[in-house]
Amino acid sequence: MNAKQHIGHIIQERRTQMRITQEQLVEMAQVGINTLYKIEKGDANPTLSSLEKIADVLGLEMTLRVKEIPGIGNETGKDLL
Repeated sequence: MNAKQHIGHIIQERRTQMRITQEQLVEMAQVGINTLYKIEKGDANPTLSSLEKIADVLGLEMTLRVKEIPGIGNETGKDLL
């Protein structure tokens, strides 16, 4: 399972646990139905904004970790969010 599929699985699982339909979630999160469908299937490259909106509605916490690229910066694994 790649990262996009993993994120989609978490979102779909949480939405199902909360007994929220895709239609309800897109209305509450103000994202497009096609965006949510693709995210849940692991086929999307969603924006951070879309993910934040969805995570907020579902009560999920987003954390982004960025590893150092040689020659850029000096901190490894710095938390950005």
